[in-house]
Amino acid sequence: MYKPYIKPVTSALPNRKLPEPHMSKFILVVCFLLGRFYLFFGLGIVRIVIRNGRPFYEAYKRALAGKSRCILAFRHPNGGEAQILMWFILFILRRKAWIEGIKFSKKPYVAFVYGYEVARWGGGIARWIMPGLGAMPVHHSKIDTAGMKRIFKAVTEGPYPLAIAPEGQVSYTTESVPRLEQGTVRIGFQCAERIEKKGIDCPVEVLPISIHFRYGSMGRWSLNKLIRKIEKYTGIKTNSEGFTERLTRARNSILEQNEKRYKITVLQDQSFDERVNVIMEAALSRAENILGIKPRSNGIFDRMYSIRQISWDRMVIPGVTSLDHLTLLERALLDLNAGEAWHASRHMELVDFVWYFRVPVPAEDAPLYVKIEYAQNLWDFANRTMGGAYSNRVLNVHPKRLLIQIGASINLTERLPEYKKNKKEAVANAMNDMETAYIDCIDRASEYQI
Repeated sequence: MYKPYIKPVTSALPNRKLPEPHMSKFILVVCFLLGRFYLFFGLGIVRIVIRNGRPFYEAYKRALAGKSRCILAFRHPNGGEAQILMWFILFILRRKAWIEGIKFSKKPYVAFVYGYEVARWGGGIARWIMPGLGAMPVHHSKIDTAGMKRIFKAVTEGPYPLAIAPEGQVSYTTESVPRLEQGTVRIGFQCAERIEKKGIDCPVEVLPISIHFRYGSMGRWSLNKLIRKIEKYTGIKTNSEGFTERLTRARNSILEQNEKRYKITVLQDQSFDERVNVIMEAALSRAENILGIKPRSNGIFDRMYSIRQISWDRMVIPGVTSLDHLTLLERALLDLNAGEAWHASRHMELVDFVWYFRVPVPAEDAPLYVKIEYAQNLWDFANRTMGGAYSNRVLNVHPKRLLIQIGASINLTERLPEYKKNKKEAVANAMNDMETAYIDCIDRASEYQI
């Protein structure tokens, strides 16, 4: 008997107010005791290696001594980067720096920025742990004065670095930089201005960080198992074809199912990317129609973020801690709105993923980590087609080794004269340097086998 892959939302929930971000010693102890088990059993990480770590250690030393303010701009392609960096900084960084002859004046710590929706879909554990580790929530698509105030205070007052993902969300690809948002650089420039106005000689630095996975022989076994799972869900019979052909067939099968879903007529000689673009527009329009809203703009991400925010606000009612005071009729209408919002968000979740999935199928001789990442994303293509979201991604191929690469630091305080003269140009130049640093990390990571 068929069982639905995803359980739909059928009732609205009151909003659960998050505690103010703070550092809880009890939660730190819990993370210390259980974190390694989570990294191994949850994320499949058996070893963590940092390359070119000295700039990281020195930036931390300056920040902890109050000689600089540091923003850790970490890439976020897989979803587990924040947890990995938190563990590394809290429990490994100090020892690694000491080996390099660098001593910190304080115990290292970091404050992460995350989207409010993470605490919603992450459940009670996320709502308990994240505020207790000082992580700061922020809204993507509506004014969040309180959230931004926390962020500015953390950077300008220090001494602990602030960690932000410049991609704005999970980007699903490690070996390229498909998209960066300007928020990290803009925050850094504004904080540098505020510090300068106070007459404090304390530069604001942005440190690019890139995380990469590598796999051993067990990775090949896990990859084959994952491909067979994809073929089972798509109804394709396994045969003796090579990796590239098998995944191309599965990809095209999933693509065709989405075109049938949205009643799209495929034109002759349309490429995969062109067909995906048509699907994204159809999915966004369907979601907006369900919610009864007009597109905020012509930009895909603006529309997607708006749909996500409105959907969550209908499923989890903002500013309301209890629904008990409502009449049965009022409660029923809220539940109907929540159900519609959930279905609308299924279309949005498809767009959220496929925008990043417009990449070629790896060749037969591609590195194992490239093949595994593509297969994981192909499974997620099927997952989003079935109504899934990131929380259903099931992306882990175990076991894996992890490589942390550090990019060239970007001193925003040195660029303040340029910023005051032309903000748009200064931000664009800093963004270009950040992207270059990430590309350099990717190139250097390809040289290492750990």
